Amino acid sequence: MRNTRKLTLMAALIALGVLGATFIWFPTGVARAYPVQHALNVITAVILGPGPAVIVAFGVGLLRNLLGLGTLLAFPGGIMGALLAGLFYKYSKKHRTAVIGEVIGTSIFGSLLSIPIARLFMGDTAGVFAFVPGFFISSLTGALLAWLLLARLKHIDFTRYLND
Repeated sequence: MRNTRKLTLMAALIALGVLGATFIWFPTGVARAYPVQHALNVITAVILGPGPAVIVAFGVGLLRNLLGLGTLLAFPGGIMGALLAGLFYKYSKKHRTAVIGEVIGTSIFGSLLSIPIARLFMGDTAGVFAFVPGFFISSLTGALLAWLLLARLKHIDFTRYLND
């Protein structure tokens, strides 16, 4: 039963990420900011851990690309942000470190991984400094949104619902 609930929650989070990308975005230089994706990365990292957070980020990126709502840049930014948010939270158990992990993972590591993807698959020759500001703004707004939501939900023990 526990795995069924976890998978159901992950599917719901993927759906929220795709829906959020449809309605909530803004331009940031060469990329678009999708703060809902980053908020979900942090929330998933805190509730489910780094592995499920990466899977949810990949699922959102894949569906966004299949539906024409995003670019290939959704993969490196989303996945690296989710991974670092999950790892930072796993070892510190503090929401603020998950926020920091999301911003570092997306804006630094996601930007670095975006350069070859943009060159090989998108024909864009932009350098790392073209991606960092947009990725930073996007991840920071979403991560701060998640921090506010998690502060309001801190009294809920999600493990109780997932482990029954």
